[in-house]
Amino acid sequence: MNWMGGGYGGLLGLIVLILNIYAIVKTIQSSASTGVKVLWVVVVILLPIVGFILWLLLGPKGGARSI
Repeated sequence: MNWMGGGYGGLLGLIVLILNIYAIVKTIQSSASTGVKVLWVVVVILLPIVGFILWLLLGPKGGARSI
């Protein structure tokens, strides 16, 4: 099945957008330094899918301070 022609491209794009917004909001709310926050937001915006996966694995966590 052709994903882009089958109407799934828009749905997948919407899911990626929602996940990226979630990652950006959580990054901004974290206790990481401003520089780290800016770096993660840029990575998530420039590399939407890979950036989200990297953020999920390596990004700043809730109350923990990241390097």
